[in-house]
Amino acid sequence: MEITVNGDVLTVKEDITNIEELVQELHLEKKSLIVEHNQTILKKDKHKETAISEGDKLEIVHFVGGG
Repeated sequence: MEITVNGDVLTVKEDITNIEELVQELHLEKKSLIVEHNQTILKKDKHKETAISEGDKLEIVHFVGGG
């Protein structure tokens, strides 16, 4: 399945069916994230119930500390 993440086309395995699984696949589950799915910002508690499909567009922003 092909989706767009942060402007880049990404091919993901068919068994990845929701935002939570995608975040885990991208190794971002331990980061503070904001996820926009097809122009809708999702609260973290909606990641598991939000399905992803061919052609979806996502923006994933995570915070980086430093000084």
